[in-house]
Amino acid sequence: MTRSRHEEHRRGGGSRRETMIIIGGGLSGLSTGCYARMNGYQTQVFEMHEIPGGSCTSWDRSDFTFDWCVSWLLGNGPGNEMYQIWLELGALQGKEMRHFDAFNIVRGQDGRAVYFYSEPDRLEAHLLDLSPADAAPVREFCQGIRTFRKALAVYPFLKPVGLMSRTERWRMLASFIPYFNTVRKSLSVLMTDYARRFRDPLLREAFNFILYEKHPAFPVLPFYFQLAAHANQSAGVPEGGSLGLVRSVEERYRKCGGEITYNAKVEEILVERDRAVGVRLSDGREFRADIVVSAADGRTTVMELLKGRYLNDTYRRLYTSLIDEPGQLMPGYVSLFLGLRKPFPEGDPCTTYLLPERATSGLLGMRCPSMNVQFRTRHYPELAPRESTVVYVTYFSDIAPWRALREGPEQSPRVRRGEELHTLPVKHGREYTAAKRRVRNGVVSFLDERFPGLSDAVAVADVSTPLTQVRYTGVHNGAFPGWNPFVEGAETLEKEIKKNGPVLPGLSDFYLSGVWATIGGLIRAAAAGRHVMQFICRDDGLEFTAETDDSAPPPTQRIIPVGPPPRHSRQAGESGPAAAPAPGPALSGSALTDPAT
Repeated sequence: MTRSRHEEHRRGGGSRRETMIIIGGGLSGLSTGCYARMNGYQTQVFEMHEIPGGSCTSWDRSDFTFDWCVSWLLGNGPGNEMYQIWLELGALQGKEMRHFDAFNIVRGQDGRAVYFYSEPDRLEAHLLDLSPADAAPVREFCQGIRTFRKALAVYPFLKPVGLMSRTERWRMLASFIPYFNTVRKSLSVLMTDYARRFRDPLLREAFNFILYEKHPAFPVLPFYFQLAAHANQSAGVPEGGSLGLVRSVEERYRKCGGEITYNAKVEEILVERDRAVGVRLSDGREFRADIVVSAADGRTTVMELLKGRYLNDTYRRLYTSLIDEPGQLMPGYVSLFLGLRKPFPEGDPCTTYLLPERATSGLLGMRCPSMNVQFRTRHYPELAPRESTVVYVTYFSDIAPWRALREGPEQSPRVRRGEELHTLPVKHGREYTAAKRRVRNGVVSFLDERFPGLSDAVAVADVSTPLTQVRYTGVHNGAFPGWNPFVEGAETLEKEIKKNGPVLPGLSDFYLSGVWATIGGLIRAAAAGRHVMQFICRDDGLEFTAETDDSAPPPTQRIIPVGPPPRHSRQAGESGPAAAPAPGPALSGSALTDPAT
């Protein structure tokens, strides 16, 4: 929809739009609310869960808190525009930012390990020590990280390209001139092809798993970007974890005067004369506002809440065809949490294991024979009791084999104490439960071989699947975080948003926010709220404003050593000494899991 169409509706209404309903209390919904309040709009967020955050969450099991989301947070250190967004949202203030000196470790089946240090000089020395014959691709890759460390300072996040003037676009392009060749080459080569250049078989495999799992559609660029941000101390983890991050943004939103209602599931966006005028909840209540913004699942929004009525050719193809084609969405996850009544200081913060076939037989839905193992207590020691350990294991998984086993609905709302709850546990039957138990037993057995005594130390275990993600957030097929970057669906969406903005054709006073209106993870979700409000302010003839939250001191930064690479031993599981912050009090939350297995 064009700007003039919005202006016609406002002129017909006779006054400026002032009130706003936001669907979804995840990070993008809260971000939208914060920026809306900064610009004078009255806001009401409706969230179907009992807590904020959506996929950015954690939950309690016994006296452990299991943190599901943040393994690294882009922009949590200065020197880039991402950092400004987090400070505007009050997400980081008063907290310690923790940065490990290795981004990830990849271990082959023979126990050899590649430590992916993000600092390029150290990474180059380590890789050359592993394979002197691979000097050419090693030096090229590390030089790319050096270049991107500089490029991050000019990478745009604060303003959507679709709203930039011609002068601003030229200025942005000019700032990238020193890095143009590296950016161009890194976009044109898939990492799967780049990795084939290595002679060493471990390096040939390991480079595909730098970002924890294998992403066949990813070019080299996101690998440079993530490692460069990590090297710049801007991709660590925040004290308090995922739910702590979202709680801080929720607090910022409330202090700005925003309202949020939990256990409130939107079932329909109300439309009159092609204008969004409000929402109807599952309990029949209706709420009205001048503007409706959906920060919920994209397909649910356009095909169910709006009944597919406002689709141009682009959106029709996105949500009726492309969305279900293989590879267009990010895959779901199977996750296992273990609460251990014993410290395991030898456990590294983050390791991707390349698995032998015998270790994958019980891991339903696994896309690639690998799993990422995090000794999560290294990230968030305050979320576990003293002298204990939390282990977090994940692998990419298709949803189809899990759906084939389930019984009953994927969501089952019930009324408790007079209040309708929408994300309560759903019993999917014996076969589904047995499959989760096989995941738990298989992973525990694998880890016990590498960390003797681990199986005997298990106090609590929790398994979640892509169906769990559907139950808690309503996301299509458990895809997190939505469209897969660098493929047709994502590129089509980006062109549509850049051309027309985060709107739907023919529908006034409605906007899209969140990861389904952009591409990427948490920083993109946070930036989406800022961007959609810039479009809304533009349409209302207002100058967009934003300010940082100065109610708490800036975050502090801390580097935590992972340990030297195991030069003198090829034994699986060997690593350097652990170094973790002191434990503290645990957070509380609700579980993003199915009934415990």
